[in-house]
Amino acid sequence: MKLRLSAANPGSGVMTVLANARVLPLGENAREDTEPASSDVPLRDLPLSDIVLRDGVIAAVLPAGAASTIPESDHAERRDLQGRFIVPGLWDAHVHFTQWAHTASRLDVGVAASAADAARLVAERAATAAETSLGHAPLIGYGFRDALWDDEPDAALLDAAAPGRPVILISGDLHAAWLNRLALVEHGLADHETGLLREEDAFTVLRRLDDVPDEVADAWAHDAARAASARGVVGIVDMEMAWNVDVWQRRIAGGNTQLRVEFGVYTQFLDRAIADGLQSGQTIPQTHGLLRMGPYKVITDGSLNTRTAYCFAPYPEPMEGEGDHGALTIPPEQLEPLMTKAHRAGIRSAVHAIGDQANALALDAFEHTGASGSIEHAQLLQQSDIRRFAELGVVASVQPEHAMDDRDVAEHHWAGHTERTFPLRDLLDAGATIALGSDAPVAPLDPWVAVSAAVHRSRAGREPWHPEQAITLEEALRASTRTRVAEGQPADLAILGEDPRSLDADALRRIRVDATVVNGRFTHDAL
Repeated sequence: MKLRLSAANPGSGVMTVLANARVLPLGENAREDTEPASSDVPLRDLPLSDIVLRDGVIAAVLPAGAASTIPESDHAERRDLQGRFIVPGLWDAHVHFTQWAHTASRLDVGVAASAADAARLVAERAATAAETSLGHAPLIGYGFRDALWDDEPDAALLDAAAPGRPVILISGDLHAAWLNRLALVEHGLADHETGLLREEDAFTVLRRLDDVPDEVADAWAHDAARAASARGVVGIVDMEMAWNVDVWQRRIAGGNTQLRVEFGVYTQFLDRAIADGLQSGQTIPQTHGLLRMGPYKVITDGSLNTRTAYCFAPYPEPMEGEGDHGALTIPPEQLEPLMTKAHRAGIRSAVHAIGDQANALALDAFEHTGASGSIEHAQLLQQSDIRRFAELGVVASVQPEHAMDDRDVAEHHWAGHTERTFPLRDLLDAGATIALGSDAPVAPLDPWVAVSAAVHRSRAGREPWHPEQAITLEEALRASTRTRVAEGQPADLAILGEDPRSLDADALRRIRVDATVVNGRFTHDAL
């Protein structure tokens, strides 16, 4: 058979042949000269293929052995995959990357079952650091979820746990922060009654915590990128609350080239982005084609755990100082002009909406402005609004692992409405497009965790939660990828050492990823 290379990639770069691969059928992945493989075909019965990479593009997908016709003068590197499975490289559609990178140095208090339990974990960490140079440095933790606690977070608890040391604990949903008195003083909040900050007050503290020396933050980011690559990740949408252009230009110039990155901008940076002529999808120069402008991110309500997600029904136990229905942080009369401004500048919108009323208002805003983009989270939806995602072309950017984290909280605070939470099946059946992500550090930056949650609606052996809203493995992978394993497509690939369809919910989370390829380069290689 004569080797036929894609005209889309006529360059003379060195080729790489991935021989004897099994391409996982996702409904659209197939060689041009074959019929798409049925999703019912056992994966070990899939035909073997040779995948030829050249100049960052898939130059050909051929029957196994056909790539042996490549002339030796092309100096092809041949990697025998020995029947391993290939899927398109995975994307995480919603990440706070700097905060995720910082978690490596922070105390995980996500297992705390009460405020007293969280304080105990703080005391243990403080005791181990007392004899080191960190003994008086701020102690930062993350992951607490207080919505079902019997006791209340209070600054005095943390004062007693770590005397003489500032303590800041970040909630699992990033919408609250719990500070002791020393930390409150440092952040100009000495008169705060409880030390539990919510929404914008918490966001202000979180932004200040990211202010570490560039060389430290960049080293953490490089480690986090390598870890993501080891899970098959080729790209992220970074929703960090910062001006991320300069940050990622510096990181890429410094050798952090594991990932493709789309960066979002918030309202405080929207005019700057427009003045700089940035448009969604635009590639930033001198970044090896890895960095692109992403969406305009705007937060319209809070979160479930903080009881600030804006809902039609009142909360049974609303947060003190908040409305019974949650918090609408950006009303329509402010939201729509902002979205219009972004739309006219060629910037799509990514609207944070968790409660059903917030989602309804966000969809209204897309309809009224004609803007394109996504609703981030879309956790609780009216049935009548589900079809509007498809009608308006609005992407539902969802984080399935949140359903596993929040199922008990939802059953308590959204009692009687949980059949409408994380309705992935209904969204797809209505013709909507979904994109899976993590919202890291709210959930781990690992697409296989999200895929497993979307497919099985379960973890750690629990009964599936609303299994009628589960989607198929193929659907979850399509919602986690942007390319296809096909001629002319970008050479962004994940090479798996296990059959994903053979794995149960927990094993799928831990699936072995043997290699990752970005733009034709191996960014992770355990073959």
